[in-house]
Amino acid sequence: MSLDKDDIRAAVAGNILTEPQAASLMALADQRRGTRENMDGLDEPFELFRGFNEVFIVIGLIILYSGWMGFTGINLFGGNAVGVSLVMYGTISIIVTYYLTRYFTLKRRMVAPSIMLVIMMGLSGLQVGAGLTDWYDFENALFVAITTGFATAVLAAFYVVFRIPITVFFIALGVFVSVGAMLVQSGAETPSIDDIFKLTNEGPFAIITIVLGLICLAIALRFDTSDPHRVTRRASAGFWLHVIAAPAIVNTIGVTLLETGSTGSQIVLLAFLALMAIFAIIIDRRSFLVAGIGYIVAIAITVLSGNAAIVILILGIGLVFLGAQWEKLRALIMSSLPSFPGKDKLPPWGLTETSL
Repeated sequence: MSLDKDDIRAAVAGNILTEPQAASLMALADQRRGTRENMDGLDEPFELFRGFNEVFIVIGLIILYSGWMGFTGINLFGGNAVGVSLVMYGTISIIVTYYLTRYFTLKRRMVAPSIMLVIMMGLSGLQVGAGLTDWYDFENALFVAITTGFATAVLAAFYVVFRIPITVFFIALGVFVSVGAMLVQSGAETPSIDDIFKLTNEGPFAIITIVLGLICLAIALRFDTSDPHRVTRRASAGFWLHVIAAPAIVNTIGVTLLETGSTGSQIVLLAFLALMAIFAIIIDRRSFLVAGIGYIVAIAITVLSGNAAIVILILGIGLVFLGAQWEKLRALIMSSLPSFPGKDKLPPWGLTETSL
């Protein structure tokens, strides 16, 4: 009898093994095999729900929260409640969400309800933050900065307690909004979509976007290298950080290059996309590649007009090829690369068959 990764995950969910024990066991198994031939392709965990009962509970949580907002007269923008009322009702929401999470996440180990509870906690944090800013008569950009900053702090504490991976996505988003609002409060003009992504526009927002994207990427890589076999929640947290880092980096560079419309900038963009594809293969993160390519497709449709079809066709061919030959390509690339810091902490790449 042999155990596979699903058995080990089930053991963790059933509190038979701890996550560190599971990671050690999987690392030992892979070390003994010296290959990834038995990983069944599920090397980048992504799970939204495990059964329709979880969807059923999520629907119930949505209705519950909607009813609570209707009963108290509060919503994301304050509604009929202000100041003290927002703080009081929002605090009650935080407490109730905390205990619901203890049940559905810690006890029942449910995925979809945990994600919904993260969203509810974030909204509750926004409500309390809005109440505090209304209490002190803060307005405009300062209102947004303090409200979002408070909600982000609540989510950070929530992540420390429950370690729900998607929480880091909303934390990163909250940091981005808070920093942008503080820049506006300091005198910068309210940014447009172009200002957020075009490095050639005046203002600091595009620079902030790409810097925060690089920070998210660095943290994601830290998560990845701490769990190269991807059997713990750190790998899933890394996934969500890659999802937010890729658009921040790729969209900023892509929009900036495409703005010029020159052949040279388009060649540079293609070279950048190729480099990003190789990087995604090296770190073994399809999520990073898909998020970035998705934004480039959207840019191609809106900017290139009649030429968009050929660009999308080429991207589609490339993605299908990468999806079909990912492990083999990765084995060839990693084997041909010289040793570099952290290479031994990346997911294993040995295959019994490497020919394309």
